[in-house]
Amino acid sequence: MAQTGNFNQYSSYLVGDILSITDSEILYVFIIAIVVLVFWYFAFNKLHLISINTTLAKSKGIKTKKIDNIFAILIAIVVMVSIRWIGILLINSLLILPAASSRNIAKNMRWYHLYAVLFSLFSGIAGVIASYYFNIPTGPMIVIISGAIYFITLAIKGRVKGK
Repeated sequence: MAQTGNFNQYSSYLVGDILSITDSEILYVFIIAIVVLVFWYFAFNKLHLISINTTLAKSKGIKTKKIDNIFAILIAIVVMVSIRWIGILLINSLLILPAASSRNIAKNMRWYHLYAVLFSLFSGIAGVIASYYFNIPTGPMIVIISGAIYFITLAIKGRVKGK
């Protein structure tokens, strides 16, 4: 496939091309972001309880299957929309690294979520800017910055625990 030149057709799905976003796709992402934020606002405590103890959540009257399914569907939609820009190979890093970085330094669940969002925003914006100035592909640059943030927070965690 690579010899015939057809690989380029699929390489954008592997490594993505964040600079190819159209105006309509930005609108879709904005709508999805609003839906996710509304869900997160109303279901935060329920999701937290489900993640800690599903049986307790069920005893409190929380429809755990319904909330789990909505959460999984929202993640699937976010991944589906962003695969073309970020790429299949990089999307896992972008899902995991900000959360792992946040876990290193967060004191509670609310700070955990806030740090994860801030780390994601920072690495995304800094990655786009750095890729422009250093002429490096954008997706990998974002992941490199996310990885650097992870190691910085890991070092901070080590110092705090060491004292």
